[in-house]
Amino acid sequence: MSYKMIVLDLDDTLLRDDHSISERTKEALMKAQEQGVKVVLASGRPTPGMLHIADELSLEQYGSFILSFNGGKIINYSTKEEMFSSTLSLPQVKKLYELSQREGVDLHTYVGHEIIAETDNPYTRIESQLTGLPVKLVDDFVEGVEEEVVKVLMVGDPDKMKTVEAKLQVELAEEFSVMRSKPFFLEFTEKGVTKGTSLNQLIQDCGIKREEVIAMGDSYNDQAMIEFAGLGVAMGNAPDDIKEIADHVTDTNMNDGVAKVVEEFVLKHLVEA
Repeated sequence: MSYKMIVLDLDDTLLRDDHSISERTKEALMKAQEQGVKVVLASGRPTPGMLHIADELSLEQYGSFILSFNGGKIINYSTKEEMFSSTLSLPQVKKLYELSQREGVDLHTYVGHEIIAETDNPYTRIESQLTGLPVKLVDDFVEGVEEEVVKVLMVGDPDKMKTVEAKLQVELAEEFSVMRSKPFFLEFTEKGVTKGTSLNQLIQDCGIKREEVIAMGDSYNDQAMIEFAGLGVAMGNAPDDIKEIADHVTDTNMNDGVAKVVEEFVLKHLVEA
């Protein structure tokens, strides 16, 4: 199979634990792009928190793409065109806030280049460190969010969030997509919006078949795109149930798992061709 698109989750997949890209992985992805293979960065991160990685991999030069907010936005990084955007309404934001109060967990969202939160908590600070976006603390979360947003996160202790996830996935099934991206992050986007559904739209726009796509990830918000892609890859550091749904399990993010897939399934075949 000749693969034409490589779709990559960022944290704990493309990125090492220090949030850097290994030289081996960067070299493999650059070689693939030089041969016309599109690279898509697919993350739960907001778009501004992904730009420096897109620049490091020269996505603009090679006509590649960003899929941010768990699929809530698709960006053509060459033209900066927003190919798709999904939002949550202000009443939906209020509903999620009220549910977070009921469940006893914290909440944050993104407006512009800021993270909006009502409480200073360690998990929102982690998100700030990951994305490079500052946290703006507001006295009233609902009043502090004055425009529609792409995504809202409930955050808290991992054991607590697992319980909240199970409850709200059932309760909110008709209105939101609900999934965890990290043990302490529970993410809410518009119903039907996942990395998988947005990837489906992107390949249709690009004229690429799903069989020609490799998607790699490590967590539950990657499940939809791993299942959708022609070659769905779980990282060696992924939970066992994510590995079980994957077509292939690679090495960990700390041991060049992404590079090994690109070398074996893309570059090797390009050389042979």
